[in-house]
Amino acid sequence: MSELEEYIKSGRKLAWLAYLGLLMIIPAIAQKDNPYTVFHIKQGLVLLFASIIDTLFVFIPSIGADIATIASFFLLILNIIGIYNALAGKLKPLPVIGGFANLFDF
Repeated sequence: MSELEEYIKSGRKLAWLAYLGLLMIIPAIAQKDNPYTVFHIKQGLVLLFASIIDTLFVFIPSIGADIATIASFFLLILNIIGIYNALAGKLKPLPVIGGFANLFDF
């Protein structure tokens, strides 16, 4: 078994938690040296920041609530995709926002 396969095998147990908001702290502490888990933590951080920005849309008069609702649905779908990818052992960036994860360097 290759080194990457070993990382994926051990990381799948906790990497999916990275998509559940602040629960990403668990895999971040437990598997901080696992590149597979770190990949999913970065993806989860992007989703967390996007969710915070989404919440701010509510304060835009007239259309803010509509934008926030659409964005929340989109972010929910991305969370589901991220959890699926983490459990399936995939290192696949999330659509649209996955590239922003590369901005994190830890």
